[in-house]
Amino acid sequence: MKLGIRGKLFFLSLAMLAVAVLVLDAYVSSALRASIEDRMADDLHVRCQLVRDAAGGVPVADAPAKASALARTALVRVTLIDREGRVVGDSEVEPGQLSGVENHRDRPEVREALAEGSGVAHRASSTIHHPLLYVAERVDVPGPIAVVRLAVSLAPVEAAVGRARHLLAVGTAIAIVVAAALSSLGAHLVTRPLRELRDAAAAMTGDLAVRTRVRSDDEAGALGTALDQLADNLSRSLERLARERDRLGAVLETMDDGVLVTAADGTIVLANAAVRDLLGARDVLDGRTPLEVARSAELAELLDDVARTRAAASREIETATPVARRLRVRATPLAGDGAPGVVAVLSDVTELRRLETMRRDFVANVSHELRTPIAAIRAAAETLEGGALADPDAARDFVAIVARHGARLHQLVEDLLDLSRIEAQRLELRLEPVTAVAALDHVVALNALAAERHRVVLRRGACPESALVRADRRALDQVLGNLIDNAVKYGGVGCAITLGASVVGDDVALSVADTGPGIAPEHLPRLFERFYRVDRGRSRDVGGTGLGLAIVKHLAEAMGGRVSVTSAVGAGTTFIVHLPSARLAPALEASDAQHAHKP
Repeated sequence: MKLGIRGKLFFLSLAMLAVAVLVLDAYVSSALRASIEDRMADDLHVRCQLVRDAAGGVPVADAPAKASALARTALVRVTLIDREGRVVGDSEVEPGQLSGVENHRDRPEVREALAEGSGVAHRASSTIHHPLLYVAERVDVPGPIAVVRLAVSLAPVEAAVGRARHLLAVGTAIAIVVAAALSSLGAHLVTRPLRELRDAAAAMTGDLAVRTRVRSDDEAGALGTALDQLADNLSRSLERLARERDRLGAVLETMDDGVLVTAADGTIVLANAAVRDLLGARDVLDGRTPLEVARSAELAELLDDVARTRAAASREIETATPVARRLRVRATPLAGDGAPGVVAVLSDVTELRRLETMRRDFVANVSHELRTPIAAIRAAAETLEGGALADPDAARDFVAIVARHGARLHQLVEDLLDLSRIEAQRLELRLEPVTAVAALDHVVALNALAAERHRVVLRRGACPESALVRADRRALDQVLGNLIDNAVKYGGVGCAITLGASVVGDDVALSVADTGPGIAPEHLPRLFERFYRVDRGRSRDVGGTGLGLAIVKHLAEAMGGRVSVTSAVGAGTTFIVHLPSARLAPALEASDAQHAHKP
């Protein structure tokens, strides 16, 4: 059974009382016995002196009778001892048995009496076999008797001590009962503040608003005040930690980068929303391993290596999520002994790597596109410098080469500048209602001469008279012009190009269809990429820059639309530009200036 403070105090008080009683009993018994024995010894000394005076000069033959007579007078045992230490008379021994009594010369009291005149001793008698108090006096008068010894039984002393101890035991029992009651009451009173402190401390584990309310000047009061201060400090610390936790949680949840924390056993203990998005996980991540969540052996291997080596590391990995991503993972071991875990930051670098690839491709493509006309111009210039100027016909041909490739360079630079302005959103567009018929007729008229030169038929097809598109006029002309130019260049001699329009839901679909050779299906997804060509050799022959369709796509999107293409090899190609219908947005028509496309 576990004792509380009250029980410990109670039993400690009883134990102290018991020890005190035992000490008191031993002391009182010893002191009482010693006191009685001293008084008896003093009394025996007086009697012994009287007996000594009466026994002085008694003959040995009369010693037994004299010892018995003196014993009856003194009411004690009387022993007469001669100068050789022999007992010549003893009131407790028959005269005929005196010869069998051992010599008493070496008895302590006898030896002391002979030396100093008197002696005292107490022991169990070897003759009558019970404890006795002995007092001996030396006889100084002439005669056979040398020492007179008186003896009295100590049994009355033991009886008196026993009675005293009995009374002490009874008193002690009564005192213990009273002390137990007082100890219990005192322990209750002493421990009541401690019990209140215990109850308050237990309540604080669930509610830090609880206070001890102990208001005393002793140690319990000081302890209560300390507990209240501790609760106040702990409450403030918890509130501060809660605010920090909420702030940290808000920061983690709004981060674009994923934050993943694993425990010592490799399971996830913390993951923000970005991690779930990057890894394509929708279930609860806590308690699961990164391999279960991401299905990426590279990620699991990286985290295991960092946990094992306790050294930070980073790596780019490919995820097998529904949307393929490339992630840069920076993992750092958490501080602590052993293997407490790892914190990893996951950054989506998919778009960055795509842009880097686009930049490299763009530089490579631009370099490639510039190399051919520059090489041709340099070759023509070197030929002219080498003497071709003297030949008018040859000079005219080489100047034509320079002019043609210079025009190609000029068109390439213009297309690059247009594309750069569109992508940087620095191209100012004025969106307004434009009649589809008028737009198509205008662009047909602009490109009629080029079509005729390439022996291509260019015409406007079906188009609702009421169709209105919301677009920038110049941008629309450029979009349709680029599509017509593309069809003219790649359609071939005898190709027919038809421009049309139709209303499709909330949009107006402007189409440019040709009867050219068509495009293989594998090229269609990349057709609007910069510098992408289906037939690179033919593109150079017709002077294309490879940027026309990319400009079409970006301009269409800048005007709130989109562009699509359908084609089949040998069946021609149709480009469709979907732009918002102006008739379905009259409110926007009244606020064109506010919706101009500006950076």
